[in-house]
Amino acid sequence: MQATQTTPAGETYDQTVNTFSTLQDQLVDMAEGFVRAVPGLVIALFILLLTWIIAKFAVRIADRLTAGTEIRPSLKQLIDTIVRLAIWIVGLMIALIVVMPGMTPASLLAGLGIGAVAIGFAFQDIFENFLAGVLIMVREKMRIGDVIECEGITGKVEHITLRETHVRKLSGELSVVPNSILFKNPVEIFTDKEQRRHEVVVGVSYDTQLDHAADVIRRAVEGLDDVLASKGVDIFAQEFNSSSVDFLVRWWAGSTPRDGWESKDKVVRAIKAALDNAGIEIPFPYVTHTFKEAVPLGQLGDTDHKTP
Repeated sequence: MQATQTTPAGETYDQTVNTFSTLQDQLVDMAEGFVRAVPGLVIALFILLLTWIIAKFAVRIADRLTAGTEIRPSLKQLIDTIVRLAIWIVGLMIALIVVMPGMTPASLLAGLGIGAVAIGFAFQDIFENFLAGVLIMVREKMRIGDVIECEGITGKVEHITLRETHVRKLSGELSVVPNSILFKNPVEIFTDKEQRRHEVVVGVSYDTQLDHAADVIRRAVEGLDDVLASKGVDIFAQEFNSSSVDFLVRWWAGSTPRDGWESKDKVVRAIKAALDNAGIEIPFPYVTHTFKEAVPLGQLGDTDHKTP
């Protein structure tokens, strides 16, 4: 019997052939798997296209249903977002089940639950703003067009999304405010009603008869068109100032900042003219300078000064 001897070169050749054969088999399997998956992928793409069309028409139907109602624009936007999101979730689930037939709705929902927890920890701030946006849209107060103040930002609400709110400052700049800030902090709404109360301080001299001065001020303010006289004008003697007795004058006018500025301008002008006509002085701070006579140096201390 003759023995067969294998050389190292032959072993290397066999290993190379086996590697290429294995790689070829894997490529063939991948190609066959892709060919088998093509019908499912085509159907999934068709489902996604159909989902986009259905979502688009569903949003239009929702807009038509809410058009004749008094629902706020921000709440309408929330309804559109929820309708669109629900349809897309269902469409994506159906498309995944078509591509991966072994996946069931129960396993898909379980996987989405675990993934949602992980994503929730990773994007905590984003989801916080999202939930705050939903609650802001649902609540009755703070509508688009309101003038608000929150955390030092004063301006007009122009747009509310699920993540942020656009506030146009009174000086023209746009501030993009995360919804969580507006939800967790106190928000002052200036335009919640059509009128709000404004005030100004007026000082009169100490020799003025206060009842007469208050009557002059009241008649001057109540005679203005911008002042809502039916709600009354309040005039209170407030304090004894350094050079005047101060009155706090309060009245009702428009609630927007510009309405407040315009009404205060007219009120100040009318009070000044009325007090001038009545001969009542509006004092300004007086400064009294006291001068002491200089004492000669010889008169300080002992007058008997002796030299050695």
